[in-house]
Amino acid sequence: MGLHFYFDNYSPAGDILVMAISLVIFVLLSASYVNRSKVFGVYLTIVSFTFMAALTNVISHNLYEFVEGVNRLVPFWMNIGYHAILYAILLLYVIYVTEVMRLEGDKKRLTIGIGLVTFFIVNAADVAITLQDNGFRVNEESVSISGKSTFTYGYLAFVILIVILLMTYRKRIYQRVMMGFYGTMMISFLLIFMQGRLGNTSLTVGTFLLPSIAMLYLVHSNPYDLEIGSINSKGLEDTVSYYYEKGVPMIVVSLFLPDFEVDGKKLSKELQETIRRFASAYFRGCVLFQISNGHVIFIAKKSLNVNYKQKLKAMIEAFHAEYEKFRYDYKIIVGDSVEKISRKNEYIRFIKSIQQHMKMNDIHVIKEKDVSLYEEYENLLDELNDICKKGNLNDKRVLAYCQPVYNLKTEKYDTAEALMRLDLPKRGIIYPEQFIPIAEENGLIHELTKIMLYKTCDEIGKLIHEGYELNRVSVNVSITEMHDLSFVDDVFAIIRDSSVPDDKIAIEITESQTEHDFVVVKDKINELRERGIRIYLDDFGTGYSNMERILELPFDIIKFDKSLVVASEGNERSEKMVGSLANMFASLEFSVLYEGVETDGDEKRCTDMCASYLQGYKYSRPIPISELRNYFVKRAWR
Repeated sequence: MGLHFYFDNYSPAGDILVMAISLVIFVLLSASYVNRSKVFGVYLTIVSFTFMAALTNVISHNLYEFVEGVNRLVPFWMNIGYHAILYAILLLYVIYVTEVMRLEGDKKRLTIGIGLVTFFIVNAADVAITLQDNGFRVNEESVSISGKSTFTYGYLAFVILIVILLMTYRKRIYQRVMMGFYGTMMISFLLIFMQGRLGNTSLTVGTFLLPSIAMLYLVHSNPYDLEIGSINSKGLEDTVSYYYEKGVPMIVVSLFLPDFEVDGKKLSKELQETIRRFASAYFRGCVLFQISNGHVIFIAKKSLNVNYKQKLKAMIEAFHAEYEKFRYDYKIIVGDSVEKISRKNEYIRFIKSIQQHMKMNDIHVIKEKDVSLYEEYENLLDELNDICKKGNLNDKRVLAYCQPVYNLKTEKYDTAEALMRLDLPKRGIIYPEQFIPIAEENGLIHELTKIMLYKTCDEIGKLIHEGYELNRVSVNVSITEMHDLSFVDDVFAIIRDSSVPDDKIAIEITESQTEHDFVVVKDKINELRERGIRIYLDDFGTGYSNMERILELPFDIIKFDKSLVVASEGNERSEKMVGSLANMFASLEFSVLYEGVETDGDEKRCTDMCASYLQGYKYSRPIPISELRNYFVKRAWR
């Protein structure tokens, strides 16, 4: 049996497909995590109205075709309603665009106002032309007459308004997303045009659904990581915002595994399964967010987990059992949501500020004091941002300190390590361990290094001019800033402008943790050494040291960490091991510098263990760099 066509060459197949796709969209959204924002509410309304339009169109045509004795005004009014729903969808698209483009105030009110006026005008015109027997109607012989239609003009009016909106505020949306919207609209226009040319109306509602499909993919797509079942950090921000607006108290659990905070390293399948199981087994309605490779956060509603404190206790006990299996270092933070942090939507930074004060393999319960510490963290970050934004190499908030280093060969103080401090209003002196991690984490460390290098070079220039014997002063550099393409040029621009000889500056770096870091560091070290700068390997003996990598890099001085000096005291075996390492480096023409020398015994032991340089409280605590004059000696003039 062939396909049955109704009046105006209509076939219900297109609308039935639209209804099916609309239902599929609802099913997918119910099975997915979706940002429950205002714009999402508009989107749901658009899909619902599209379903209603398709259903209305199918019913009206079937009433006319197959139901005898139906009042001829019923199809008439259903056609009016059908057009009204389509116009409402177009109005909703206007509202949707204003939300996506983040229009506010008068701009938003004006745009929606124009949309509403257009909506009422086109609907009134549709009703008027139909009441005048010029539009769609069913005569007394039950014959349908298409008549004139104002729908095309109303459709074009809304399309023009939407296109003007998209064009005017196009810079507010990522270009490829905009191209997706434009492409989908163009296809919809072509379908409407081709349908009109063929005298058919079967695909009208379908053209209204196409932009909804584009929005689902471009704006509301499922952000789940299919392996671990987590959502990204943007999803966390949206969830917190939604819960805060609704006044929903939350439970927050953060798991940080630093072993995985390196490029390219992912959680193992077994560990992923464990985290996924924890997220679902202990809390109802729990959502898992993956912030970085080794950082995940759980969020759950307190209302769904009345006995959540007992659940937290059970989860932690279970975690300890799992820890015995995996043995990865961790930091866990648990507790209730905090109103001030929820309002600012800053849980990621809040949690990171707590982690800075935590020991490894510790569990921390969120307290009110944490909020105060976080505010200090934010104030410090604001100051760092301001320092870097202003770019003043002589910024008075950055202080140049140093620690003199004793040269065993010359039996003099002729080198030093430059050390950074901050002097901030209302807070006073801030030490490196308090601000360096924050600067590294927020991409600000290179600007601070430039300031420190400038101030060090300035003081070196003064010491040389005053006739002091000075071998070199070392400046600490972060591995992260060495990835900056301008790093080497920035260093030499500062040294060149200071007129200080290149060999009076040394650079201290810690060992690289990844293969990518190693390649970058190796290239940068070679560039620096070619221009006469000495390179120190800092903190040797902490963590895991890759001897193959160390020997492959052209270091000049190996700085043995204080922990090796402490370990060698009173333990003959440890002393032999440290001495053997130092002897190996010395035989390979590396100089050895021991940090943390505090007593005469430390000095003698390190001297016996192939030391070239000694540094520690026995000789000096960190001092303002200008006080090096109290340690360095002036050249003897002949």
